[in-house]
Amino acid sequence: MTEIDIHQDTSEAVAMPTPPAEHELVRWAHAARQAKGIAESLAPTSFVPRSLQGNPGNIIGAILAGYEMGLQPMAALRSIDIIQGTPALRAHAMRGLVQSRGHQVQLVESTDGVCVMRGRRKGDTEWQEVVWTVERAQTLGLLGKDQWKKQPQAMLVARATGEICRLIASDVLHAMPYAREELENETVPEVPRVTVQELAPEAEGDGGGVADDDPWHASNAVGVSEEPDSDDEEQALFYEHAEASR
Repeated sequence: MTEIDIHQDTSEAVAMPTPPAEHELVRWAHAARQAKGIAESLAPTSFVPRSLQGNPGNIIGAILAGYEMGLQPMAALRSIDIIQGTPALRAHAMRGLVQSRGHQVQLVESTDGVCVMRGRRKGDTEWQEVVWTVERAQTLGLLGKDQWKKQPQAMLVARATGEICRLIASDVLHAMPYAREELENETVPEVPRVTVQELAPEAEGDGGGVADDDPWHASNAVGVSEEPDSDDEEQALFYEHAEASR
């Protein structure tokens, strides 16, 4: 064998450079495109919760969020709801996700008046414990809600589940830290209207005019009413939407 032959054999043995790995965001975008067809097919069916039916965009979001948390598409659709505009896991799905990562969640006591749950991270020896009672629910104004009247024991379990799962495994629940049962029983706080005068009271005796570029003066303000608005139509529509999503 000549030196030329040896050189050619060596050149052929040299490995080709490895192409750069596909960026994670590119893979995510590809997954979103693939999920679009599934979402459009499932949107009118009963295989998705009422809060997702007829809304392919929300279905895509549920599938992708579930994928990031380790849920298969159909499992994600049966585990995620949109409550008052916020995606949320059902309590049993939240507990299942946390346990699937090797963390422990145990129900210690459950009655119509109290729920005690404890949990600990994988590898930890110390238990964390949470307690939910009807007195605590009463303080938060929850007992007047329909589901709390019908099944207080189940609602206490759901509340305790959400709290203990966030306490021991918040990293598992980054995409959806609250349980559906927590959000659907919350009262949406009324947002107070603020006038321009309350934000920036005019100084007395300044003797000057109003600058054209002064954003704090009522005459130049955008999106803020000069006087308090007594019309509550927007507030009523907001609550109507919230009730419809339940």
